[in-house]
Amino acid sequence: MNFTWTLICGFLVMFMQAGFAMVEAGLCRVKNSNHTYMMNFFVYGCGLLAYWLIGFAIQMGGSAGNGNLGGLQPLNSEHTLALFGTTWGIFGQTGMFLSGRAYDVGVMVIFLFQMVFMDTALTIVTGACAERWKFLTFAVSSVLMGAFTYPLFANWAWGGGWLAQLGTNLGLGKGYSDFAGSGVVHAVGGVTALAVALIVGPRIGKFNRDGSSNVILGHDISAVLIGCFILAFGWFGFNPGSTLGASGAGCLRIGSVAVNTMLAGCTGTFGAILYMWILKGKPDASMSGNGLLAGLVAITAPSGFVNPICSGIIGLIAGVLVCISVAFVENKLKVDDPVGAISVHGAGGIWGVISVGLFADGTSNYGGAWNGVSGSVTGLFYGDASQLVAQLVGVATLVGFVFSFSYALNWVLDALMGQRVSAESELAGLDLPEMGQLGYPEFVFVPEPEYLSATPKMAVA
Repeated sequence: MNFTWTLICGFLVMFMQAGFAMVEAGLCRVKNSNHTYMMNFFVYGCGLLAYWLIGFAIQMGGSAGNGNLGGLQPLNSEHTLALFGTTWGIFGQTGMFLSGRAYDVGVMVIFLFQMVFMDTALTIVTGACAERWKFLTFAVSSVLMGAFTYPLFANWAWGGGWLAQLGTNLGLGKGYSDFAGSGVVHAVGGVTALAVALIVGPRIGKFNRDGSSNVILGHDISAVLIGCFILAFGWFGFNPGSTLGASGAGCLRIGSVAVNTMLAGCTGTFGAILYMWILKGKPDASMSGNGLLAGLVAITAPSGFVNPICSGIIGLIAGVLVCISVAFVENKLKVDDPVGAISVHGAGGIWGVISVGLFADGTSNYGGAWNGVSGSVTGLFYGDASQLVAQLVGVATLVGFVFSFSYALNWVLDALMGQRVSAESELAGLDLPEMGQLGYPEFVFVPEPEYLSATPKMAVA
């Protein structure tokens, strides 16, 4: 039963790739639709290959002990570091190629489930860098993220690494707790997206000489909102599936996790719609979709630890936060993010991680312990301030390590391969120069405003 539940939820998460593709392509111009869809299509293969070769071993090679999936005993080798009289996990060492002792039915289940989570993080970056990212460089960058960046942080949080040990080693709550990946998946993707977008730079015509920005409209809002619904559907695999079982201690909480997920998506939508309605006088369709996604991103970490009322509050705050963050990223940081991925997944994910330390109510009982510490995860508002400290350590590590490591890797790629397409290709649209085929060959392109077709020297501040 647990194998079947986990696999079905993994299949749902895999289908989220279709939702991401529709959202990102819909928010981009029609001349880049083929290129954007292809990045979303090929990132699946890039991530899967990298994760199978090395990423899974780094993340889960020392994660033995999950009784729901038969113990996962082959995954029993974690590289550790002795410091201050305690032992800290750094990275796993078992499971490369899923061969040898990793050729095990339980290992196969956890590989599939963790792989689709990892690929979700990789997909986030394609949205933030759409309409100007070289396809070849994108592919190499995605392989590196799937092999190293994501697995390292995921090991520290989920694979027996040092963040999960903050409770056992330092007495900080139950250690860093991220039920389904607000931090591990979404914030890692969002922070990486910020690093790469800074290197790639803004689209031609996005910013004027005085620093003000221009609106560059996407071509298909229907695809955006349908994609959001596909993502919301897949999230019922993302969060409830993270029990890794439907039978056993604590696993019946899947019903609570599913309801929490649904409620946060609802209130996230309300938060974004109301904020934009008050600010602009009309509800904004694309930001409404981002509000839904931000609510879902934010509830991903706390979904297994909080009650429905708190879930609604977490989602509502996320829906407002994403609107504020999108404006901040564009107007203050001067970073061009065509789909708002940095804000939805970065800001929303960080808020989700912090919310565990605030709203976890101490009622979840997953076998009587979490991260090897007896008792249920309990946040500040329910009596345990130390859990918030553990969450903040996780956030600081995520932002500091993931951003620095991602920036360094992609800076090297920029020096070796170049991250950005030529100005001529960007102005013409990437479908023909990069893909060799238009996404919509029968469309008649409407000439763009002059400020979007100017040369880079004139258009970019």
